[in-house]
Amino acid sequence: MPSELSIAEAAEAIRHGGVIAYPTEAVWGLGCDPFAEAAVSRLLAIKQRPVDKGLILIAANVEQLRPVLALNALPTERLASVLASWPGPHSWVMPASEQAPGWITGTHTGIAVRVSAHPEVVALCQAFGGPVVSTSANLSGQPPVRTREALAVELLALLDGVVAGETGTLERPTPIRDALSGQPLRE
Repeated sequence: MPSELSIAEAAEAIRHGGVIAYPTEAVWGLGCDPFAEAAVSRLLAIKQRPVDKGLILIAANVEQLRPVLALNALPTERLASVLASWPGPHSWVMPASEQAPGWITGTHTGIAVRVSAHPEVVALCQAFGGPVVSTSANLSGQPPVRTREALAVELLALLDGVVAGETGTLERPTPIRDALSGQPLRE
């Protein structure tokens, strides 16, 4: 079983290519450094998820996401709508910058991002100093889990640690909307 990690220990694990589990607004997530291709590849292998689907990045603030976003590609009113929803449980697919890694965007021209208000997520991203990958802590196609106790033993055995904490009050994973159109992609 992986060890329980403090926020500082989890950030250090991520810096060294680790994959961790942590609580989010609704479900437990798996995370790693989005700019470390080997770490993302390992996370995808653990989850049994194809790279072409892309991944969500979470952050403590929009500044952490700026390097991977082409904010000038959004009309002013659409950008204002996105920014007004943060921090909070709202994920948006936004135009990706040239710096956004292909192993994060998958086959898409956009990148799914969220500025969270969840205390452990905010603290983790602040301690790490940037955005973190956020995908549900379950095997691909399986239902997401809401409690630490529900994390699969076989999944836990492959991780570098688990951040202590509880999920937020959302009943389902955060909705995802297209930032250009405002249309829902996942409700």
